[in-house]
Amino acid sequence: MYWRNSANTYYLYNQPPYLHNQPSYCNNYPFYETMKYSIIVPVFNRPDEVDELLESLCAQRMKDFEVLVVEDGSSQDCKSVVEKYADRLDAKYFWKENSGPGQSRNYGAERAQGDWLIVLDSDVVLPEGYLKAVDDELGQESADAFGGPDAAHDSFTDVQKAISYSMTSFFTTGGIRGGKAKLDKFYPRSFNMGIRRDLYLKLGGFSKMRFGEDIDFSYRIVEAGYKTRLFPEAWVWHKRRTDFRKFFRQVYNSGIARINLTKRHPGTLKLVHLLPAVFTLGVIVLVLVSAVGRALMHYDDVHRWYWLCAAPWLPILLYSLIIFIDSSMKNKSLKVGLLSVPAAFVQLMGYGFGFLEAWWKRCIRGQDEFQAFEKTFYQ
Repeated sequence: MYWRNSANTYYLYNQPPYLHNQPSYCNNYPFYETMKYSIIVPVFNRPDEVDELLESLCAQRMKDFEVLVVEDGSSQDCKSVVEKYADRLDAKYFWKENSGPGQSRNYGAERAQGDWLIVLDSDVVLPEGYLKAVDDELGQESADAFGGPDAAHDSFTDVQKAISYSMTSFFTTGGIRGGKAKLDKFYPRSFNMGIRRDLYLKLGGFSKMRFGEDIDFSYRIVEAGYKTRLFPEAWVWHKRRTDFRKFFRQVYNSGIARINLTKRHPGTLKLVHLLPAVFTLGVIVLVLVSAVGRALMHYDDVHRWYWLCAAPWLPILLYSLIIFIDSSMKNKSLKVGLLSVPAAFVQLMGYGFGFLEAWWKRCIRGQDEFQAFEKTFYQ
Protein backbone atom coordinates (compact mmCIF):
# COMPACT_ATOMS: atom_id res chain seq x y z
CA MET A 1 0.00 0.00 0.00
CA TYR A 2 1.23 3.49 -0.87
CA TRP A 3 0.58 6.94 0.32
CA ARG A 4 2.06 10.08 -1.08
CA ASN A 5 3.18 13.47 0.16
CA SER A 6 3.44 16.82 -1.56
CA ALA A 7 6.96 16.08 -2.80
CA ASN A 8 5.67 13.22 -4.99
CA THR A 9 7.37 10.68 -2.74
CA TYR A 10 5.74 7.28 -2.45
CA TYR A 11 5.96 5.25 0.73
CA LEU A 12 5.43 1.51 0.73
CA TYR A 13 4.89 -0.48 3.89
CA ASN A 14 4.50 -4.17 4.47
CA GLN A 15 1.42 -3.55 6.63
CA PRO A 16 -1.51 -1.14 6.43
CA PRO A 17 -0.66 2.31 7.82
CA TYR A 18 -2.85 1.90 10.89
CA LEU A 19 -0.71 -1.05 12.08
CA HIS A 20 2.43 1.10 12.19
CA ASN A 21 3.42 3.65 14.77
CA GLN A 22 1.75 6.93 14.01
CA PRO A 23 4.31 9.11 12.18
CA SER A 24 5.69 12.45 13.18
CA TYR A 25 6.68 14.83 10.42
CA CYS A 26 9.91 16.64 9.60
CA ASN A 27 10.50 18.53 6.35
CA ASN A 28 7.43 16.93 4.78
CA TYR A 29 8.36 13.29 5.38
CA PRO A 30 7.49 10.92 8.25
CA PHE A 31 9.74 9.13 10.68
CA TYR A 32 9.11 6.31 13.12
CA GLU A 33 10.98 4.75 16.01
CA THR A 34 14.44 3.52 15.07
CA MET A 35 15.57 0.05 14.07
CA LYS A 36 19.11 -1.27 13.70
CA TYR A 37 19.71 -1.23 9.93
CA SER A 38 18.46 0.85 7.03
CA ILE A 39 19.45 -0.41 3.59
CA ILE A 40 19.58 2.35 0.95
CA VAL A 41 19.51 1.45 -2.74
CA PRO A 42 19.72 4.19 -5.40
CA VAL A 43 18.45 2.99 -8.75
CA PHE A 44 18.38 4.30 -12.30
CA ASN A 45 16.49 2.26 -14.93
CA ARG A 46 17.30 -1.08 -13.28
CA PRO A 47 13.97 -2.71 -12.23
CA ASP A 48 15.20 -6.27 -12.90
CA GLU A 49 18.26 -5.77 -10.73
CA VAL A 50 16.17 -4.36 -7.89
CA ASP A 51 13.92 -7.41 -8.09
CA GLU A 52 16.86 -9.77 -7.54
CA LEU A 53 18.28 -7.64 -4.72
CA LEU A 54 14.96 -7.49 -2.86
CA GLU A 55 14.51 -11.24 -3.29
CA SER A 56 17.88 -11.80 -1.62
CA LEU A 57 16.93 -9.43 1.20
CA CYS A 58 13.86 -11.54 1.90
CA ALA A 59 16.16 -14.49 2.60
CA GLN A 60 18.27 -12.71 5.24
CA ARG A 61 18.57 -14.49 8.56
CA MET A 62 18.35 -11.17 10.39
CA LYS A 63 15.08 -9.27 9.99
CA ASP A 64 15.73 -6.04 11.91
CA PHE A 65 16.03 -3.79 8.86
CA GLU A 66 14.17 -1.58 6.45
CA VAL A 67 14.81 -1.01 2.76
CA LEU A 68 14.71 2.38 1.07
CA VAL A 69 14.71 2.24 -2.73
CA VAL A 70 15.40 5.69 -4.21
CA GLU A 71 14.46 6.06 -7.87
CA ASP A 72 16.80 8.64 -9.40
CA GLY A 73 14.54 10.05 -12.12
CA SER A 74 14.32 6.76 -14.03
CA SER A 75 12.26 6.35 -17.18
CA GLN A 76 11.82 2.67 -16.25
CA ASP A 77 10.72 2.82 -12.64
CA CYS A 78 10.70 -0.08 -10.19
CA LYS A 79 7.68 0.96 -8.11
CA SER A 80 5.74 -2.17 -9.07
CA VAL A 81 8.77 -4.32 -8.24
CA VAL A 82 8.98 -2.89 -4.73
CA GLU A 83 5.24 -3.28 -4.32
CA LYS A 84 5.57 -6.99 -5.06
CA TYR A 85 7.52 -7.41 -1.80
CA ALA A 86 5.09 -5.45 0.38
CA ASP A 87 4.10 -8.48 2.46
CA ARG A 88 7.69 -9.71 2.88
CA LEU A 89 9.83 -6.62 3.49
CA ASP A 90 9.59 -3.32 5.31
CA ALA A 91 10.23 -1.46 2.07
CA LYS A 92 9.84 2.19 1.16
CA TYR A 93 9.89 3.52 -2.39
CA PHE A 94 10.90 7.09 -3.27
CA TRP A 95 10.99 8.87 -6.60
CA LYS A 96 13.06 12.02 -7.16
CA GLU A 97 14.48 14.02 -10.04
CA ASN A 98 17.79 12.76 -11.42
CA SER A 99 20.84 14.03 -9.54
CA GLY A 100 23.20 11.05 -9.46
CA PRO A 101 23.70 8.14 -7.06
CA GLY A 102 25.41 10.12 -4.31
CA GLN A 103 22.57 12.59 -3.88
CA SER A 104 20.05 9.75 -4.10
CA ARG A 105 21.79 8.00 -1.20
CA ASN A 106 21.63 11.23 0.78
CA TYR A 107 17.91 11.47 0.00
CA GLY A 108 17.39 8.02 1.45
CA ALA A 109 19.63 8.63 4.47
CA GLU A 110 17.60 11.67 5.50
CA ARG A 111 14.49 9.47 5.59
CA ALA A 112 16.03 6.37 7.19
CA GLN A 113 15.16 5.09 10.67
CA GLY A 114 18.06 2.72 11.32
CA ASP A 115 20.99 3.32 13.63
CA TRP A 116 23.21 2.00 10.83
CA LEU A 117 22.93 2.86 7.15
CA ILE A 118 23.98 0.23 4.62
CA VAL A 119 24.42 1.53 1.09
CA LEU A 120 24.21 -1.01 -1.74
CA ASP A 121 24.33 -0.71 -5.52
CA SER A 122 21.25 -1.98 -7.31
CA ASP A 123 23.32 -4.59 -9.18
CA VAL A 124 24.30 -6.59 -6.09
CA VAL A 125 22.74 -9.72 -4.63
CA LEU A 126 23.22 -10.68 -0.98
CA PRO A 127 23.96 -14.13 0.43
CA GLU A 128 21.54 -15.06 3.20
CA GLY A 129 24.15 -14.52 5.90
CA TYR A 130 25.15 -10.99 4.86
CA LEU A 131 23.40 -9.03 7.61
CA LYS A 132 24.32 -11.63 10.22
CA ALA A 133 27.98 -11.22 9.22
CA VAL A 134 27.69 -7.44 9.58
CA ASP A 135 26.03 -7.81 12.97
CA ASP A 136 28.67 -10.26 14.19
CA GLU A 137 31.52 -7.98 13.14
CA LEU A 138 29.99 -4.96 14.88
CA GLY A 139 29.58 -7.06 18.01
CA GLN A 140 33.22 -8.14 18.01
CA GLU A 141 34.98 -4.83 17.38
CA SER A 142 33.81 -1.26 17.11
CA ALA A 143 33.68 0.64 13.84
CA ASP A 144 32.21 3.90 12.59
CA ALA A 145 32.02 2.77 8.97
CA PHE A 146 32.70 -0.47 7.16
CA GLY A 147 32.75 -2.15 3.80
CA GLY A 148 32.82 -5.65 2.39
CA PRO A 149 34.26 -7.41 -0.67
CA ASP A 150 32.43 -8.65 -3.74
CA ALA A 151 32.41 -11.81 -5.83
CA ALA A 152 30.93 -13.31 -8.99
CA HIS A 153 27.94 -15.64 -8.70
CA ASP A 154 27.75 -18.91 -10.63
CA SER A 155 24.70 -17.57 -12.49
CA PHE A 156 26.61 -14.58 -13.90
CA THR A 157 27.43 -14.59 -17.60
CA ASP A 158 30.97 -15.45 -18.67
CA VAL A 159 31.60 -11.80 -19.54
CA GLN A 160 30.42 -10.69 -16.08
CA LYS A 161 32.71 -13.27 -14.46
CA ALA A 162 35.63 -12.04 -16.57
CA ILE A 163 34.91 -8.44 -15.61
CA SER A 164 34.61 -9.44 -11.95
CA TYR A 165 38.00 -11.16 -12.19
CA SER A 166 39.63 -8.08 -13.72
CA MET A 167 38.19 -5.86 -10.97
CA THR A 168 39.44 -8.05 -8.13
CA SER A 169 42.67 -9.63 -9.40
CA PHE A 170 46.13 -8.81 -8.09
CA PHE A 171 47.40 -8.83 -11.70
CA THR A 172 45.12 -5.94 -12.71
CA THR A 173 45.53 -3.84 -9.54
CA GLY A 174 41.90 -4.80 -8.87
CA GLY A 175 42.88 -5.92 -5.41
CA ILE A 176 42.96 -2.29 -4.28
CA ARG A 177 39.14 -2.38 -4.17
CA GLY A 178 39.18 -4.39 -0.98
CA GLY A 179 38.84 -8.05 -0.18
CA LYS A 180 41.76 -8.66 2.13
CA ALA A 181 43.10 -6.86 5.15
CA LYS A 182 45.47 -4.03 4.25
CA LEU A 183 48.33 -2.38 6.06
CA ASP A 184 46.99 1.10 5.33
CA LYS A 185 43.56 2.64 5.90
CA PHE A 186 40.53 0.87 4.50
CA TYR A 187 38.20 2.97 2.36
CA PRO A 188 34.70 1.48 1.89
CA ARG A 189 33.09 1.58 -1.55
CA SER A 190 29.43 2.36 -2.14
CA PHE A 191 28.50 -0.96 -3.71
CA ASN A 192 28.74 -2.44 -0.18
CA MET A 193 29.20 0.18 2.51
CA GLY A 194 27.89 0.78 6.02
CA ILE A 195 28.10 3.78 8.35
CA ARG A 196 26.51 5.03 11.56
CA ARG A 197 23.53 7.18 10.64
CA ASP A 198 24.49 10.00 13.01
CA LEU A 199 27.98 10.14 11.48
CA TYR A 200 26.56 10.08 7.94
CA LEU A 201 24.38 13.08 8.68
CA LYS A 202 27.14 14.87 10.60
CA LEU A 203 29.53 14.65 7.63
CA GLY A 204 26.85 15.64 5.14
CA GLY A 205 26.82 12.34 3.27
CA PHE A 206 28.03 12.02 -0.31
CA SER A 207 29.30 15.06 -2.19
CA LYS A 208 28.04 16.24 -5.57
CA MET A 209 30.82 14.47 -7.42
CA ARG A 210 29.21 12.52 -10.26
CA PHE A 211 31.77 9.70 -10.00
CA GLY A 212 34.20 8.74 -7.23
CA GLU A 213 31.85 10.22 -4.65
CA ASP A 214 32.09 7.07 -2.51
CA ILE A 215 35.88 7.29 -2.18
CA ASP A 216 35.57 11.01 -1.46
CA PHE A 217 33.14 10.20 1.36
CA SER A 218 35.44 7.48 2.72
CA TYR A 219 38.38 9.91 2.68
CA ARG A 220 36.32 12.43 4.64
CA ILE A 221 35.36 9.78 7.19
CA VAL A 222 39.00 8.83 7.78
CA GLU A 223 40.26 12.44 7.69
CA ALA A 224 37.73 13.31 10.40
CA GLY A 225 39.35 10.70 12.66
CA TYR A 226 36.70 7.97 12.50
CA LYS A 227 37.38 4.25 12.34
CA THR A 228 36.74 2.23 9.18
CA ARG A 229 36.99 -1.54 8.91
CA LEU A 230 36.80 -4.25 6.27
CA PHE A 231 34.25 -6.96 7.09
CA PRO A 232 35.62 -9.92 5.07
CA GLU A 233 32.56 -12.11 5.60
CA ALA A 234 30.04 -9.40 4.68
CA TRP A 235 30.50 -9.93 0.95
CA VAL A 236 28.06 -9.50 -1.91
CA TRP A 237 27.66 -10.85 -5.41
CA HIS A 238 28.29 -7.90 -7.71
CA LYS A 239 27.15 -8.02 -11.34
CA ARG A 240 29.01 -4.93 -12.55
CA ARG A 241 28.72 -4.19 -16.28
CA THR A 242 27.30 -6.67 -18.76
CA ASP A 243 29.56 -5.89 -21.74
CA PHE A 244 33.02 -4.49 -22.41
CA ARG A 245 31.77 -1.19 -23.85
CA LYS A 246 29.91 -0.30 -20.65
CA PHE A 247 32.82 -1.60 -18.60
CA PHE A 248 35.24 0.67 -20.47
CA ARG A 249 33.07 3.71 -19.71
CA GLN A 250 32.94 2.75 -16.03
CA VAL A 251 36.70 2.39 -15.58
CA TYR A 252 37.38 5.41 -17.80
CA ASN A 253 35.29 7.48 -15.39
CA SER A 254 37.19 5.91 -12.49
CA GLY A 255 40.45 7.16 -13.98
CA ILE A 256 39.04 10.67 -14.25
CA ALA A 257 37.72 10.47 -10.71
CA ARG A 258 41.14 9.57 -9.34
CA ILE A 259 42.61 12.91 -10.44
CA ASN A 260 39.54 14.75 -9.11
CA LEU A 261 39.96 12.94 -5.78
CA THR A 262 43.64 13.86 -5.67
CA LYS A 263 42.73 17.52 -6.14
CA ARG A 264 40.17 17.32 -3.32
CA HIS A 265 42.38 15.25 -1.03
CA PRO A 266 46.07 16.06 -1.59
CA GLY A 267 48.44 13.25 -0.69
CA THR A 268 46.01 10.43 -1.45
CA LEU A 269 47.52 9.52 -4.82
CA LYS A 270 49.46 6.26 -4.41
CA LEU A 271 51.81 4.38 -6.69
CA VAL A 272 49.16 1.76 -7.41
CA HIS A 273 46.88 4.48 -8.83
CA LEU A 274 49.56 5.34 -11.40
CA LEU A 275 50.07 1.78 -12.64
CA PRO A 276 47.15 1.68 -15.12
CA ALA A 277 48.39 4.88 -16.79
CA VAL A 278 51.94 3.48 -16.95
CA PHE A 279 50.55 0.24 -18.38
CA THR A 280 48.54 2.17 -20.98
CA LEU A 281 51.52 4.23 -22.10
CA GLY A 282 53.68 1.11 -22.15
CA VAL A 283 51.27 -0.77 -24.42
CA ILE A 284 51.02 2.23 -26.76
CA VAL A 285 54.82 2.51 -26.98
CA LEU A 286 55.23 -1.22 -27.64
CA VAL A 287 52.63 -1.17 -30.41
CA LEU A 288 54.24 1.90 -32.02
CA VAL A 289 57.69 0.33 -31.89
CA SER A 290 56.29 -2.80 -33.52
CA ALA A 291 54.65 -0.65 -36.20
CA VAL A 292 58.00 1.02 -36.91
CA GLY A 293 59.62 -2.41 -37.21
CA ARG A 294 56.88 -3.50 -39.59
CA ALA A 295 57.44 -0.42 -41.77
CA LEU A 296 61.20 -1.01 -41.87
CA MET A 297 60.59 -4.64 -42.86
CA HIS A 298 58.51 -3.40 -45.77
CA TYR A 299 61.03 -0.85 -47.06
CA ASP A 300 64.28 -2.53 -45.98
CA ASP A 301 65.60 -6.03 -45.30
CA VAL A 302 62.86 -8.19 -43.76
CA HIS A 303 65.19 -10.30 -41.63
CA ARG A 304 67.11 -7.32 -40.27
CA TRP A 305 64.02 -5.68 -38.73
CA TYR A 306 61.88 -8.71 -37.88
CA TRP A 307 62.97 -8.62 -34.23
CA LEU A 308 61.85 -4.97 -33.91
CA CYS A 309 58.42 -5.92 -35.22
CA ALA A 310 57.96 -9.05 -33.11
CA ALA A 311 59.79 -8.37 -29.84
CA PRO A 312 57.43 -5.64 -28.50
CA TRP A 313 54.57 -8.14 -28.51
CA LEU A 314 56.34 -10.56 -26.17
CA PRO A 315 55.58 -8.71 -22.88
CA ILE A 316 51.97 -8.19 -24.02
CA LEU A 317 51.58 -11.88 -24.84
CA LEU A 318 53.25 -12.90 -21.58
CA TYR A 319 50.91 -10.72 -19.55
CA SER A 320 47.91 -12.10 -21.46
CA LEU A 321 49.08 -15.65 -20.73
CA ILE A 322 49.35 -14.90 -17.00
CA ILE A 323 45.82 -13.48 -16.95
CA PHE A 324 44.45 -16.44 -18.92
CA ILE A 325 46.03 -19.07 -16.66
CA ASP A 326 45.17 -17.32 -13.39
CA SER A 327 41.56 -16.57 -14.32
CA SER A 328 40.99 -20.04 -15.80
CA MET A 329 42.14 -21.63 -12.55
CA LYS A 330 40.14 -19.33 -10.30
CA ASN A 331 36.95 -19.53 -12.38
CA LYS A 332 37.46 -23.17 -13.41
CA SER A 333 36.64 -22.17 -16.97
CA LEU A 334 38.88 -21.76 -20.01
CA LYS A 335 36.27 -19.52 -21.64
CA VAL A 336 36.18 -17.13 -18.69
CA GLY A 337 39.98 -17.21 -18.66
CA LEU A 338 40.06 -16.24 -22.31
CA LEU A 339 37.51 -13.43 -21.82
CA SER A 340 39.50 -12.18 -18.84
CA VAL A 341 42.34 -11.15 -21.17
CA PRO A 342 40.35 -8.40 -22.97
CA ALA A 343 38.63 -7.57 -19.67
CA ALA A 344 42.02 -6.91 -18.06
CA PHE A 345 43.16 -4.69 -20.93
CA VAL A 346 39.86 -2.79 -20.88
CA GLN A 347 40.11 -2.29 -17.13
CA LEU A 348 43.71 -1.07 -17.11
CA MET A 349 43.68 0.96 -20.31
CA GLY A 350 40.19 2.41 -19.79
CA TYR A 351 41.28 3.64 -16.36
CA GLY A 352 44.63 4.76 -17.79
CA PHE A 353 43.08 6.84 -20.60
CA GLY A 354 40.66 8.51 -18.15
CA PHE A 355 43.49 9.22 -15.72
CA LEU A 356 45.71 10.73 -18.42
CA GLU A 357 42.92 12.89 -19.84
CA ALA A 358 42.05 14.20 -16.37
CA TRP A 359 45.72 14.82 -15.58
CA TRP A 360 46.08 16.86 -18.80
CA LYS A 361 42.91 18.90 -18.30
CA ARG A 362 43.15 19.51 -14.56
CA CYS A 363 46.88 19.45 -13.76
CA ILE A 364 48.32 20.89 -16.97
CA ARG A 365 45.52 23.10 -18.32
CA GLY A 366 44.24 24.04 -14.86
CA GLN A 367 40.53 23.41 -15.49
CA ASP A 368 38.27 22.82 -12.50
CA GLU A 369 36.32 19.63 -11.88
CA PHE A 370 33.02 20.76 -13.37
CA GLN A 371 34.52 22.67 -16.30
CA ALA A 372 36.73 19.78 -17.42
CA PHE A 373 34.11 17.03 -17.40
CA GLU A 374 30.70 18.65 -17.52
CA LYS A 375 29.51 16.44 -20.39
CA THR A 376 30.89 13.28 -18.79
CA PHE A 377 29.49 13.58 -15.29
CA TYR A 378 27.24 16.58 -14.80
CA GLN A 379 24.25 16.26 -17.05
